Order: sequence, then structure tokens, then C-alpha cells
Amino acid sequence: MKKYFSLVLFAHSIFAMPFAFIGFFLGVTTTTNPFNWYLLLAVVLCMVFARNAAMAFNRYLDRDIDAKNPRTVTRDIPAGKISAKEALTFVIVNCALFIITTYFINPLCFYLSPIAIFVVLFYSYTKRFTALCHLVLGLGLGLAPIGAYIAVTGQFNIVPVLYSFAVLFWVSGFDIIYALQDEEFDRSEKLHSIPSALGRKNALRLSSFLHVLSAACVIMPIYFMDFGWPYYGGVVFFCAMLIYQHRLVKPNDISKVDRAFATTNGYASVVFAICFLVDAYLRTR
Repeated sequence: MKKYFSLVLFAHSIFAMPFAFIGFFLGVTTTTNPFNWYLLLAVVLCMVFARNAAMAFNRYLDRDIDAKNPRTVTRDIPAGKISAKEALTFVIVNCALFIITTYFINPLCFYLSPIAIFVVLFYSYTKRFTALCHLVLGLGLGLAPIGAYIAVTGQFNIVPVLYSFAVLFWVSGFDIIYALQDEEFDRSEKLHSIPSALGRKNALRLSSFLHVLSAACVIMPIYFMDFGWPYYGGVVFFCAMLIYQHRLVKPNDISKVDRAFATTNGYASVVFAICFLVDAYLRTR
């Protein structure tokens, strides 16, 4: 199990998982649907299975590319820690578990589950033909809040959709920052990314624009719901983290990319989700 956790970088679930909790408790606190521990567990399991499948498939598909890149040559498959066959088996098992779990949630989740799996797996192909691969990654993680909301309610709503767009733009923006590390490698291997297509300066400008859109999407729910001070505090913190990561990374200095990518964004999602949940609790008392 340890080698599989290493393969899928389980800690990276911290990006989308908090927004899944937001979607879940949004459904519980704004509708007549009651809280259900088994349903919450099913949502968490779906997040884990989807994340496992997506990450392992990316490692499987990119194994030859990773072997050429000095930054990724130590990853599990190129380093021989796990075989390509084992990784692919892991992907298939997690896809099956995801779909099976959605069957026990509600019919809409089950019917939409193949689409969700397609989106999260399809991302791994996109760098081979489009620089918009970052947006596809954002779309995959952006399914978390609306998916969790549908699990509770069995229907769509504008507010969880706004949170999905917030995740889409947020993840796309910080993935562009992360891709700065491979700008020259991607260009030499004819792989597509925003940094390799636009250069560092313009890539960072586009990343900033996407993060402005993400900030707008966490602010807009205010016009559809009555939030209290905890939510406003969460919005301020989330936006501050977006600004901070752009102060860490400059066109002539990308030495702090890892700090901007993992630490800053991890704090942003967790603290924002906590503020949302505290606000939801206070509103339902």
C-alpha cells in the first residue's frame, strides 16, 4: 500500500477534498436533505477513488516522458518502484470502485460517473496536443463541489456550480505556475503547456487572470446566500493566498514554485473550507 500511496501522491487530495466537503454540507444545510454519515463516507471514497485513478493513470501514461525529465526521473514507474502493469491495474480497480460507489449514492451520480472518470483520465492525454491541458486538470478537480452536492440532493444548483468554477480557475492557475519548471523540457519534447507556448512572463499573467476569476467565483455566492463573518474571513484568506503565491514566483525566479504550489494552495483550500463549514454551522443553529 505504501508504494501505491507514493504513486498517487495522496497528500495532493488536499486541493479538491475540502471543496467536496463544501458541496456536501451546502446540500445538507440549504435543502431539506438530512445529514447522513454513510453518504459522507461514500462521497469521500469517490474522491479518493477518482484521485487515485487520475494520478496513477497520469503516471502510467507519462512513464516514458518522466524517464527523460530530470525532475521526474525518480518517480515510481521510471525508478522501478512499481511496474506499469501494476499501475494500470490500480487505475482500473479504482475506476470500478468509483462507479460502484456512485451506484449506492443516487441514480444521477451513477449515470454521470463515466463522464467524471473520462474527464479525470482524459487530462493525461491533453499535454500531447493542447496548451489548455491546465484547464482540463482544473475541470477534473472542479467536479468535486458539484459532485458532492448532487450526491446529497440529486440535482444541480448555481452556488455549487460557482464553487466548481472557482476550483477550475484556481487549479488551472496554479498548475500553470507548477509547469514553469518544465518549460524548456516541454518545448524540447514538443509537449504542450502554457509556459512552453507563451513563455514565463505571459504564463504568469494568464495564471494571475485565472486566479482573479477564481476569486470572483468564491465571492459571487454572497449574492445568492446569506453568509456571516466566517465566510467573509474565508474569502479574504483564500484571495490573500492567491496573491501571495504570485509574489513568491517571478519570471526570473521560480525557485519557490513548490512552496507556492503545495503549501500555499493547501492552506487556501483547507482554511476556506473550514470557514465555510463554521459559517454553515452558525447559520443552522
